[in-house]
Amino acid sequence: MTLVEFPAIAKAAIACWGAGSLLQIPARKSKPASLVSWLLMIGGTSLLVWFLVAYWITLERPPLRTLGETRLWYATLIPVVGFLVEYRWKIGWLKYYCMGLAAFFLGINIASPDVFQKALMPALQSPWFIPHVVVYLVAYVLLAASSVAGWHNVWLKFRDKSSAVSESMSHYLALLGFVLLTFGLVFGALWAKEAWGHYWTWDPKETWAFISWLAYLGYLHLVARKTKGTVLQWYLGLAFLVLLVCWFGVNYLPSAQNSVHTYSGAS
Repeated sequence: MTLVEFPAIAKAAIACWGAGSLLQIPARKSKPASLVSWLLMIGGTSLLVWFLVAYWITLERPPLRTLGETRLWYATLIPVVGFLVEYRWKIGWLKYYCMGLAAFFLGINIASPDVFQKALMPALQSPWFIPHVVVYLVAYVLLAASSVAGWHNVWLKFRDKSSAVSESMSHYLALLGFVLLTFGLVFGALWAKEAWGHYWTWDPKETWAFISWLAYLGYLHLVARKTKGTVLQWYLGLAFLVLLVCWFGVNYLPSAQNSVHTYSGAS
């Protein structure tokens, strides 16, 4: 499986998500429609899982090296969060946002495809490579979902339809995301020590990773101070912008041109 097949797989996944979402309308009154709807939505995600596994085998390395490859993981994982939220909290609207975000990132990859390259630079040939990147990606997925939920909760509040369950959901997603963000930061430091001899060098990527961690630590501080729910939802919505700078934006900073992390910008 190579990138030649990727556009067809991505478009098929998006089509499954779209058709499954549309079928959610008659699914409210029809069990067969509900079953088909869920099969389509889960099927779309399963297609991406299958492609990831097959692509990993073809590459003979984990597909985690480039921004495009991380976007592929992101698009695969974030709909799963929406599905699990509906199972756990009975909140159905989040999955549509999650599938929409996944389709957006797949669209970026279709428009700007990666270069097929099997080689890994020596620094990436480390046992810390996979856990560090995967933990960070799962954290980003959870925090993106909490951010989307935060904006939706602000909108519900504006319409006087706020939900304590929905706000609780966004909080727990942020809490779990912060825990994984912390593990990712620690794993990255251990990886840096092994690869370059230093736990921390204030590299631009490292600095922004620390800033993003502080941003969500600030959220927990507000929670501890029992800040009003609306303020917390606004905070979650805006905090994810910091993560986007860390994930994408830092690669375009002049100070990052000599960063040891610029390998992730290859696409």
